[in-house]
Formats: sequence, structure tokens, C-alpha cells
Amino acid sequence: MRALAIFGGTFDPIHLGHLCVVWEASELLDAPVLMMPSGMPPHRPPPIASAPQRLAMLQVALRGQSRLSLDARELVRSGPSYTVDTLVELRAEHGDRPLVLLLGADAFAGLPGWHGWRGLFELVHIGVLSRPGEQASLPDELQQEIGNRWVANPAALQSVPAGRLVALSVTSLEISATRIRELLAAGREPRYQLPAGLFDQPELLAPYRLPAPK
Repeated sequence: MRALAIFGGTFDPIHLGHLCVVWEASELLDAPVLMMPSGMPPHRPPPIASAPQRLAMLQVALRGQSRLSLDARELVRSGPSYTVDTLVELRAEHGDRPLVLLLGADAFAGLPGWHGWRGLFELVHIGVLSRPGEQASLPDELQQEIGNRWVANPAALQSVPAGRLVALSVTSLEISATRIRELLAAGREPRYQLPAGLFDQPELLAPYRLPAPK
């Protein structure tokens, strides 16, 4: 059964750095990707744009293609957006279909700080997105947990539902959502960093036109 990948984030706002790496990961895995905006991220300040605003930006950004699609379940769920809860839901929906959680190298290294992180390996594979030659330092407890889960070929993820790790070398665009918000707050237009369609609907970027909270 063809794998399904998941890529989460606040997407505040969605930018071309997100889209570039996820598109490449989708090609490497030969799998569609669910873009999943988080509702109330437990480990960071709340997003500036509201849930409906971030949803609208993603709908514009993903228009006209079928490889990347939108899953808004975390935006309608009350309480903190714990990834493990979402993955339990997805596993129940998809049975034994291989599921692949896409994480940046830094996020993967910080996995021991996540709620219920050890349970992730029972639910999904993990695809670690990194630049060519990049290798993050991993804490000991994560090293012990991942053991011999690494595989070299993404195709190996297709044969079992969960539990493996694969490194996915992708093109890293040094685009920062924080910097984009600063530029918008200063009245500038960060074109070629954001999907072009967002500039055709200026109301979508209105939440960032005022100075961001300190």
C-alpha cells in the first residue's frame, strides 16, 4: 500500500521554504503529503494569524496540485495540539497503511521533549529532512530509542506500517517565518518567499501588517 506522509507546523505564515522541502520529500518517498496546521502548539507562543486565516493561506498555497493536500483536524480540536494524538487518529483511519511523519533535523533532535514521543515509533515511520551533509547531534535517550531503525532506501518504508527512520536529503531554503512577519509589519512585501497567490488576496496577510508582539 502506498505510504502517506504528514508534515505539521504552525504555518504562520506558510512559505516557500515549507513547500520546497515537502515537495522534494514527497518525490523521494513516492507518497502524497498531508499538510497539517497545528491549532494550539504546546511548546511555543500561539500563532499570530487565527486558525481560519492560516487555513485560508494554506488553501491558496496548495491550489492547483494534488501531491500536497490539507488536513485541518488540529485546527478544530480543543486543547493543545499533541502530534501523538493526531497520529493515533490517522492510524485508526488508515489501518496498516505506511505513515511517515516528516521532521526537520532540529525537530527530530528535540523529539524527547515531545509529549508521548516514544509512542510515535509504534504509529509511524519518521522521515528526517536535512540538507546534504547535515547531521544533527542527537541526545542519548533518542539514540537509545532509535537503535537500528534507520534504513537507507525510502522504499523500505512501504513494506511495514511504522517503526523505521530514513534520512531525506532536501534543498533547504533559508526562509524564516519570523523574518517574513517582520518584513510585513514594516510594510514591505516579501515576494519570492511566500506563495504568489497570497499577494493577490492582501486580506490574508493583514494579521502581520501590525508589529508582531514582543
